[in-house]
Amino acid sequence: MLTRIGGTAAPGDAVDLLLECHERIRSFLALARRISEAGAADASAVPEAAARVRRYFTQALPLHAQDEERSILPRLRGRDPSVDAELETMTREHAEHEAPLAILVGACEELTREPGRLAALAPVVGAATAELERHFVAHLEREEKIIFPAMRRLLDRSVDAEVVREIRARRGVVEPPGPAVTAAPATR
Repeated sequence: MLTRIGGTAAPGDAVDLLLECHERIRSFLALARRISEAGAADASAVPEAAARVRRYFTQALPLHAQDEERSILPRLRGRDPSVDAELETMTREHAEHEAPLAILVGACEELTREPGRLAALAPVVGAATAELERHFVAHLEREEKIIFPAMRRLLDRSVDAEVVREIRARRGVVEPPGPAVTAAPATR
């Protein structure tokens, strides 16, 4: 089946949410790869799979980039020179992903409307996916090895909770009412 990608885990902190996003990026790239390799036996599943890939890369992935650029980058910048360098690389690479993403999204949109064009569009999907896989392998790995550990090391729990709220708000998730997180009173 082309559309099975697995379930999601219950996230804890902001890093957990971002890691979950990274797993979805990998899953949807794998789904795009399966579309490019689909044969006649899988043809009936192609329109739905292509629609899912298009939807993920036009809706969810841009939210993830916003999470990193609007919620993480400003809170980490200036705290560690090696992290600053990686934040700049991350931002540059986000822009570099746009061209192959546009090709993949366009081909998937066309497959959603005209699945009979699979033979013609499979190489386009395959080439765009291969380029994105090359981009994302190193990109995600560096974030997971440098930026995410820095978040846990440099951001306190209240800041992490703010980041989690921002990530969820971008996705329309309303936080349930509960006790506010407050800092411990200063001692004199």
